[in-house]
Amino acid sequence: MKPLRVLHLPKWYPNRYDDQDGDFVGRHVAAIAAHGGVEGAVLFAAVARGPIPRLIEAEEDFGGPWPTLRYYYRATPTGLALLDKPLKLLLYYWCLLRGCRQLRRHWAGQRPDLVHVHVLLRTGLFAWALRAVRGVPFIVTEHWTRYLPPRAASISGLRRWLTAAVVRRAAALHTVSANLRDALAALGAHNSVSAVIPNVVDTALFHPGNLAAPRPARTLLHVAAFNEAAKNLCGLLRAVAGLRAAWPGLRLRIAGYGPDEAQVRQQAAGLGLLADGTVVFLGKLAHPAVAAEMRQATGFVLFSNVENLPCVLIEAQASGLPVVATRVGGVPELVPEGSPFGHLVPAGDEAALATALGQLLARAETQPTDAAALAAAVNSRFGVEAVGRQFGELYRRALGR
Repeated sequence: MKPLRVLHLPKWYPNRYDDQDGDFVGRHVAAIAAHGGVEGAVLFAAVARGPIPRLIEAEEDFGGPWPTLRYYYRATPTGLALLDKPLKLLLYYWCLLRGCRQLRRHWAGQRPDLVHVHVLLRTGLFAWALRAVRGVPFIVTEHWTRYLPPRAASISGLRRWLTAAVVRRAAALHTVSANLRDALAALGAHNSVSAVIPNVVDTALFHPGNLAAPRPARTLLHVAAFNEAAKNLCGLLRAVAGLRAAWPGLRLRIAGYGPDEAQVRQQAAGLGLLADGTVVFLGKLAHPAVAAEMRQATGFVLFSNVENLPCVLIEAQASGLPVVATRVGGVPELVPEGSPFGHLVPAGDEAALATALGQLLARAETQPTDAAALAAAVNSRFGVEAVGRQFGELYRRALGR
């Protein structure tokens, strides 16, 4: 049987400006390709984050594991704000049309059997148009925390209407958490063919390592973007500062980058966490370096105000790490009530966070986590094979096969 030709249309995808932007989408694409029976291609377009010599620049790679076409267009095509906004939208769709033509040549004149949209809305509008004009069905995958309360209050009425219209016309809706599925439904965006398939983790990279070797004592790890409104790093720093007296030698290692890094570093310095070495900023780390940090930590902490289904929590568990996180979004689907592998606290509750971290540290010294059992549980649910198989089933349902 011939392979299913799938065109992936992501809103976010690793690119020339940020190789970690939308990497969770890239992992879904890789899991789908690894499952077999799919001939996939990625088509991505985005505003250039720096000057480019022409209106559009193309990176068209047909030599990788799947064709990957990236297009970048000028942020200020004319320099006139009133003209640039609609012109950029036209450039975006022009890039997608160009990519579709290139892929059709690559596929010997054949169109895709299915378009897989990753994160709405412009991607979904283009897929809807392809369905209307060419009869190509599409499915929608959604990750975006903007659809979660209370952030959804900022979504305009037009965007809500368009989102619901696109989702209804899709052959299927996929979300990475049940929480996000329910949030979309509350906004009127629902589909009779739906599935909750989680984010995927590379268990060949994220694993416990040498189980016989002791982990460094009293070392916590945090990996996330420096986005204070979402991640509440300053609250985490205050909680850790309060634990120093009870836990001498406590270390918090922080990996990440983002717009609020200066604010977070200033908070750490003001609390004396840099002077005594309690906090170490690691900067932006590639995935292998993150995996190595996880194999050396006592526990993982994420004190976010808003989350969907954070890959980093799955990676921590795959590495055999107990976690402390906030009870927001889809996080309870990763750390259910009573789990021996983690504990959840209310968002913003620094006292509860400090208590939970103290309990994690105490258990690590008296009753270490069964890292092998935790890693095995993660692999069975979030591994490449498990996630790829679920997508294969969703494709068959969407196409009525």
